[in-house]
Amino acid sequence: MGKRLLPALGLFVLSPLAGEFLLGNLPVTALPALIVLAPLYGGGALLIRELARRKGAGWPGMVLLAVAYGVVEEGLLTRSLFDPHFAGMDLASYAWLPGVGVSAWWTTFVLGGVHAAGSVLAPIAVMEALVPSRAEEPWLGRPGLVVAGVLYVLGAAATALNPDAYRASAGQLAGAAVVAALLVVLALRRPTTLQERTAKRAPGAGPVLGLTLVAGLAFWLAALTIDVLGAWPAVAANVALYAAAYALVARWARRAGWGPEQRFALGAGWMLTYAWHSFPQPPALPATPAVDLAGNVAFAAAAVVLLAVAWSRVRPARGAEETATL
Repeated sequence: MGKRLLPALGLFVLSPLAGEFLLGNLPVTALPALIVLAPLYGGGALLIRELARRKGAGWPGMVLLAVAYGVVEEGLLTRSLFDPHFAGMDLASYAWLPGVGVSAWWTTFVLGGVHAAGSVLAPIAVMEALVPSRAEEPWLGRPGLVVAGVLYVLGAAATALNPDAYRASAGQLAGAAVVAALLVVLALRRPTTLQERTAKRAPGAGPVLGLTLVAGLAFWLAALTIDVLGAWPAVAANVALYAAAYALVARWARRAGWGPEQRFALGAGWMLTYAWHSFPQPPALPATPAVDLAGNVAFAAAAVVLLAVAWSRVRPARGAEETATL
């Protein structure tokens, strides 16, 4: 039983570690915050994966559920979507939409590349690569699913009750709830019939990894140069990047040879992007430069080791699968 739960427990811990610590947003001295972050991030990631696998929604469903997760966290819990001065930023100056009360730039930035990709999808892809024989099946029974749900609710409640959180209007909260609910319904609708794979070969894991790293660089460059290029160009860059990435991966997934190795490469590329990003990223909590650097090095090294182990497992499994089909 314990061995069967290992991938679920791994995802429960990996999601907050990647989403906050590997990213460089929190220093290593803030590790006790995992008491709240693990139920929120890890519980959410587990629920997303288990629901998608149980309903047959696959990765397209997980993408929508991951965005819904971001809407809930940033719209209903931290309320950062509506806070014009969140984390000391002047979001009202970054493509602010007065009628809705949100920054178009912050919304596209935090919901897509940060929460959906970094906190949910990349950790799921890496954990599934670690257990390739169980990558497409549920990891939790009903009791485990209930526990994950309870933990997520507790983490969400602890976050929402933060006295320093922004007080959004009832209309803003209702709007965020409706958007999240629609995304969940869309994600879990009856899956469409899978299309036949084309004879054209999908790119290998190496090219997929390389393109993911390039996409990650473009994503963070758009954020880092927002004061130079302007907010609306950054919004356009984010939307174009997401659309291109989704269309390209969807096209590749219909080709012969697409499988666990390429899905792992997508997750690995985003985690490696987080690893390099942590070094120029100032931590949100006080930490000396030496402590911050030591933490970044430790988390980046741990990520590389984890990815190496995952690759060592997913590649032989793929080779055995291809041999069996010959």
